[in-house]
Amino acid sequence: MKIPDVAASKKYKKRTAFIIKAVLLVLMICSLKVSAQDTTLVITKDGILTDTTTVTTHSAHKATIYSLVLPGLGQAYNKKYWKIPVIYAGFGYLGYSIKINRDEMLKFTAAYRFIANDEPGEPVNEYVLKYPNTSDLLRGRDFYRRKVELNIIYSVVWYILNLVDAAVDAHFFDYDVSDNLAIRIKPAILPAQNNLLPHSNGISLCLTLK
Repeated sequence: MKIPDVAASKKYKKRTAFIIKAVLLVLMICSLKVSAQDTTLVITKDGILTDTTTVTTHSAHKATIYSLVLPGLGQAYNKKYWKIPVIYAGFGYLGYSIKINRDEMLKFTAAYRFIANDEPGEPVNEYVLKYPNTSDLLRGRDFYRRKVELNIIYSVVWYILNLVDAAVDAHFFDYDVSDNLAIRIKPAILPAQNNLLPHSNGISLCLTLK
């Protein structure tokens, strides 16, 4: 008599559907348009109220959307080209890990069904002979299933980090402190602590904000 693995199959489908829904929810949140502009109201000498809006030349919103559509595109927009191979190396590793663990999960599942259903013919794979106990096969299947699910979650996290990195780099793209900050080292005479000690020579570090 065949013993179908219906309960485990339904449980796996529910987990997969939950992960897909979570990914879609994250994508919807990240795709929301979040933009900010600095607005200043100016009253002229004639009493006219004008609206002056500061427009940034490098848009963090664009960088986020670019990386949302294609990972690494936001980094290219920010001219951080060296990050692109790092991003795809991470996706490549996670994709390879998902494939390897999924293949193992399917092999354990096929071996379990072969033994549980007492199917005739040649064993479907080497796990039929290596793990004749069905409980061992179920443990192996569940182990690799968890690894597949974890790697899918890691892929979503890696994708979100790609968006965050693009947005943060874009925010600091035009940031420059070189014109507003100056550090100078110059000689100085240190005052005496009391009447018994003479003045001493030293150096001073001056930080100037322009």
